[in-house]
Amino acid sequence: MPHVIVKMYAGRSEAEKSALAEEITRAVTKTLGYGPNSVSVGIEDVAPRDWAESVFKPDITGKASTIYKQPGYKLSDL
Repeated sequence: MPHVIVKMYAGRSEAEKSALAEEITRAVTKTLGYGPNSVSVGIEDVAPRDWAESVFKPDITGKASTIYKQPGYKLSDL
């Protein structure tokens, strides 16, 4: 039962978020073999000024062993 959480800069439309959730669901079902009813997707908006403290430090550097795709930016870029 995969649950995917996407944290991103605030400002995307509900239509964009729905489309992203659908694409993530397709990728999960194709890659892992789950049916779409087994997948859930949450999207959390984060203000750009809060990114370093709310996402980068706790979720990227703080959980480095769980990151399978590293960002192309550094904390100092924020």
